[in-house]
Amino acid sequence: MTASKTVNIIGGGLAGSEAALYLSARGVSVRLFEAKPSWRSPAHKSADFAEIVCSNSLKSTAETTASGALKNELGVMGCALLNIARQNAVPAGSALAVDRDRFSAAVTDEIRSRENIEIVNRIVRDIDVSEPTLVCAGPVCHDDLAQSLATLTGERSLHFFDAAAPIVTAESIDMSRAFFGARYGKGGDDYLNCPMTKDEYLAFHVQLINAERVVDEIGGVFEGCMPVEVMAARGVDALRFGPLRPVGFRDAGKPYAVLQLRRENCAGTLFNLVGFQTNLKFGEQKRVFSMIPALQAAEFVRYGVMHRNTFINAPVALNSDLRLKNYPNVFIAGQLCGVEGYVESIATGLLAAINVERMLRGEPTVVPPVETVLGALCNYITLPNVNFQPMNANFGVLPPMDSVKKAERKRAYYDRSDLKIREWAQSAIYGG
Repeated sequence: MTASKTVNIIGGGLAGSEAALYLSARGVSVRLFEAKPSWRSPAHKSADFAEIVCSNSLKSTAETTASGALKNELGVMGCALLNIARQNAVPAGSALAVDRDRFSAAVTDEIRSRENIEIVNRIVRDIDVSEPTLVCAGPVCHDDLAQSLATLTGERSLHFFDAAAPIVTAESIDMSRAFFGARYGKGGDDYLNCPMTKDEYLAFHVQLINAERVVDEIGGVFEGCMPVEVMAARGVDALRFGPLRPVGFRDAGKPYAVLQLRRENCAGTLFNLVGFQTNLKFGEQKRVFSMIPALQAAEFVRYGVMHRNTFINAPVALNSDLRLKNYPNVFIAGQLCGVEGYVESIATGLLAAINVERMLRGEPTVVPPVETVLGALCNYITLPNVNFQPMNANFGVLPPMDSVKKAERKRAYYDRSDLKIREWAQSAIYGG
């Protein structure tokens, strides 16, 4: 039986709502703090819980996608919001899309129906580390709460501005048009270089400076993390004196411009486009960046973003069980913990709830195996990373399956994750 202790949940978004419903169903008393309606971020309009503010799509359900594998894992784990989403789905092919208003209203009704969930509508300005607490306030949380979190994790461990470059899978790069090596030999083979001829570069430059951008959310350009399209607009050779400078390479001929890719993980299954932080729309990123010869068939697992996005430096501040390293009563979930995406936020909310309940029972916290998408994400966001940026679900963060034929790997990743999550859930959640 769970100890009679109330759990504080800060934030009634996707992660907080999932956590509240899980704990409530397990007999745990919950105090759910929600700043609406007295305060809401510019992105929020509704007074309901689990408000979806952007796309209504929860991405693919296909068994050959990481998003589909993650949904399968959540289904095995008994995810409440996934069931509500399916009940309020709208036609979207192989994707799970929802009627946003109906979905949020249904979640709100479910939360309000639970007698052991106390709803407190007020801004939380300070985190009480003496009580079991889940912080799920989202990437645009109130400034006072963000400051409290910064105080707990260290000022340098909280990021208020997200300037991330795109990431592609290693197996989708045309290696015949790329070569390993660092400029002037500094870094060995840490970088993968993608050369361009003059004609290729000039064509790329024209499309880049004319590509459609996201409406400016960043209030100006920061010289230290300038969008690549803004830099390109300063002159036809601006990139060739910046991130695409074609100097310092031996035995590489004389390329006109060179894009460097940096390994994003230890396994070398993902590569980051160095210096390519961007404010282009996602479709435009795919179209324009694929003009680089080595990236013509590139699979983008994360597109570049530049916007206000509060998240902790998880490798420094967080354990893989989503608990703060220095404050064992406090768990972080949702986009604050360093994941991107609706389903990913729900998943971390569920895992944090599982672990806070285990903590109340006096049991050790748990993390799904790294062969699962959720386990791999938790592993990824907490591994040492000096250039940490939020990550969404993708097969590139899982341990590779090199022995499986390339055409069969995605299905193999799904099958392996299904097996591992069932084994894990039986012991970690259902006590079998």
